[in-house]
Amino acid sequence: MEMKKYLIDTFQFNDLMNRKLLEKIKLLPDKKESVRYFSHLINSQKKWMARIVQYPNDPKMDWWDPLYSFDELEGEWDKSLQVWIDYLNSKTEEELFDETKFIGYDGGHWSAPLKDIALQLNYHSIHHRAQMQLFIRQQGIEPDFVDYIGTVYKKIA
Repeated sequence: MEMKKYLIDTFQFNDLMNRKLLEKIKLLPDKKESVRYFSHLINSQKKWMARIVQYPNDPKMDWWDPLYSFDELEGEWDKSLQVWIDYLNSKTEEELFDETKFIGYDGGHWSAPLKDIALQLNYHSIHHRAQMQLFIRQQGIEPDFVDYIGTVYKKIA
């Protein structure tokens, strides 16, 4: 499988699972922490994109702010996701392995292969989705099954 297809498939998997998560968050009596973490996922996608397309101009964006309202999450998620899918689609397979420059946490100049930045965003989404699943369970609601295997397995007997 080509890396581009893998990355886009992974973004699409995270999109599907995060949309399921939003449906559960909607049911929560206390949405505060889940909304905060979901906002963080959106901001992370936006900040990483700004980091790489605005280099060397530091975008001065925060990982945790803005904090979106629950009603804003789906639309903001859609926008942050589509930018990444469009960006990846605009790249050749070879360009995904090119070093991409960005301003790091310390104000220094850093680089990483574009594919690794995209992988980070997807793995980061999985990490925080697990935390939100815990918030859902702690409020007495059964979280959805959001493991990758659940999207590909088939019963044969």
